[in-house]
Amino acid sequence: MREIKNFLVCGGGMMGSAIAQILAGLDGAKVTVYDVFPVDIAAKVRGNMKLLVEKGIVTEADVDKIVSKISFTQDMKSEGVKSAELVVECVLEDMQMKQDLFAQLEEVVAEDTIFCTNTSVMSPTEISAKCKHKERLCGTHFWNPAFLIPLVEVVKTDATTEEVADTVMKVLTDAGKKPVLCKKDVPGFIANRMQHALWREAISIVERGIADAETVDDACKYSFGLRLPYLPPLVNSDMVGTQLTYNIHSYVLNDLEDRHDASPLLKEMIDGGKLGFRAEAVDGRREGFMSYTDEEIAAKNAGLNEYLIKMLYNK
Repeated sequence: MREIKNFLVCGGGMMGSAIAQILAGLDGAKVTVYDVFPVDIAAKVRGNMKLLVEKGIVTEADVDKIVSKISFTQDMKSEGVKSAELVVECVLEDMQMKQDLFAQLEEVVAEDTIFCTNTSVMSPTEISAKCKHKERLCGTHFWNPAFLIPLVEVVKTDATTEEVADTVMKVLTDAGKKPVLCKKDVPGFIANRMQHALWREAISIVERGIADAETVDDACKYSFGLRLPYLPPLVNSDMVGTQLTYNIHSYVLNDLEDRHDASPLLKEMIDGGKLGFRAEAVDGRREGFMSYTDEEIAAKNAGLNEYLIKMLYNK
């Protein structure tokens, strides 16, 4: 398995800057960020790492070292682009844009350069449609905030070679991430399939009048949500026993939500302007499943990184 040192990240937004930061942590790595618009990548990376410095997890010198290994270009023909051994695409979730970008890159980079697409919903197989060398492309679904969430889903397309998948898995492991291999290119990959199965049932419980939204969230937070990092579903099934799992499922699954379209409650909320954090404020509050002031929204957004750092680093 070859050692990769030259990385290219296409797209300098929130995800792209964080992924560049992650890859720059590898020994000997050089990371180029390409974007059609000018981006201050150094400022973005320093912003990401500010709280880590404040918590004593990294030093300012560590930040300086990471930033020094990242360069930015708007020139597709620049040396940083041409010399890339592994590319991570982080442009908008637009199929044609992604397809065209990889087709354009194939005219610039080496034939054995590995292509990775950071998409949470789109098919990597479809994204590779305009590539001549489809076997070199796979999905790498980083979770936001990418510089904190360990998981990266490595998604094989119909053509991805074992060598490409293994190399990407090793690069991500060496970069301190927790890569998992999704063997089939299916909608939602692995984690989003489970996450949205939970969301579907949670919304259904509200829709059916079984409990209100705050109660549903509390039921999740103060029960299985607490133990999930230690006791994930399949270990939990083994703990209680396959027979008990079978018995419970035989009884309860018939009553769980199994609709294959979005809940009509969501459409009703959208039509009524209940857009959650993005809703228009009425009397100082924004409505979704629950109601929020701007101060509560700001605190919830700001608190996520604090929570993750506490969970990951006990800081």
